[in-house]
Amino acid sequence: MSFFISDAMAEVAPIAGPGQADPFGMFLPLILFAVVFYFFLWRPQSKRNKEQKELMGAISKGDEVVISGGMLGKVTKVTDDFVVCEVANNTEIRFQKQAITATLPKGTIKTI
Repeated sequence: MSFFISDAMAEVAPIAGPGQADPFGMFLPLILFAVVFYFFLWRPQSKRNKEQKELMGAISKGDEVVISGGMLGKVTKVTDDFVVCEVANNTEIRFQKQAITATLPKGTIKTI
């Protein structure tokens, strides 16, 4: 190292060698992470949400359903946000449509 201006001006700039990575190579792991995140997390979740919305829209009177707590019932009334189900003779419960996890084939409750 020299303290003279003429020597400082004469220093050679470092040559780009194997120590410097290209910009695309630096972003490749980030891009791969985004693709993996999309296919393993975001896409399956959006499919489940879509299926749940279709299920809630298709519920009608007389359907046999499973509620999120595991209770089975037959739909007796459907409103915009709520459903009334008969779970036993003369026993009805009211709950949100979002609580329905599945619909059952007709006659399932009678066979149980």
